[in-house]
Amino acid sequence: MKIAILSRNPKLYSTRRLVEAGEQRGHEVTVFDTLHCYMNINSVEPSIHYQGNELKDYDAVIPRIGASITFYGTAVLRQFEMMGVYPLNESVAISRSRDKLRSMQLMSRKGIGLPVTGFAHSPDDIPDLISMVGGAPLVIKLLEGTQGIGVVLAETRKAAESVIEAFMGLKANIMVQEFIKEAGGADIRCFVVGDRVVAAMKRQAAEGEFRSNLHRGGSASLIKITPDERATAVRAARTMGLNVAGVDILRSNHGPVVMEVNSSPGIQGIEEATGIDVASKIMLFIEKNARINHTRTRGQG
Repeated sequence: MKIAILSRNPKLYSTRRLVEAGEQRGHEVTVFDTLHCYMNINSVEPSIHYQGNELKDYDAVIPRIGASITFYGTAVLRQFEMMGVYPLNESVAISRSRDKLRSMQLMSRKGIGLPVTGFAHSPDDIPDLISMVGGAPLVIKLLEGTQGIGVVLAETRKAAESVIEAFMGLKANIMVQEFIKEAGGADIRCFVVGDRVVAAMKRQAAEGEFRSNLHRGGSASLIKITPDERATAVRAARTMGLNVAGVDILRSNHGPVVMEVNSSPGIQGIEEATGIDVASKIMLFIEKNARINHTRTRGQG
């Protein structure tokens, strides 16, 4: 098969591993810098060009699109889709999952476990918003934040009011969530491929930190997840319409709750923590689905 990978940097671990896994299985794998792809949009023969050459005859495309280039990246991916190329994750599913508020609303509609989440526009509603999610301590999140950036733990009601007012004053979109204290600064990253969790790791926040992101100094270790956690992760990915996803779950007193669904999950941390060849599992999925052009938009909205 002829496979394209959209990635800003071919040297990144996840990109390198996907290339290696594909080539080991006999595929021709090429990495293209997403921002250097340009498109000919027409109703007869839509095409994508790269460094003066037209990209033709690709069987599948793997999007590794960072949050900062979601708009352009999904446009390029959509062009591949228009050309009949099988996308590992569809452009509409990536856009859906990148909108944190929308993804929470969709999962809520499907009855998936979530932390109590509030959203408001007017500063006048801040006191009731805080009460609605159970009071302080609570977590305040920028809707556009990634890798733990723009996530604040407000330990008192007064601090929560001040932070929310500050964000609103900057015209930033935020949501407010209950703080799951019993999680102890740990979450579970479930790596979903198709309808299965192929690997799972526990991420523990560094001392004095509540965010468990590995980019923020968190540590990763192998963990055995429960059937309920496994089912929750698969349902969350399916609701977004994603074939491959990193689903972040907290263990709460009322069962597993989903914090986020990532459409371009990193491979390094999960492979190192579990010893599982995740990249090859992704390639196997593509082999089973790309030949029959079996795309699916499973979520709604």
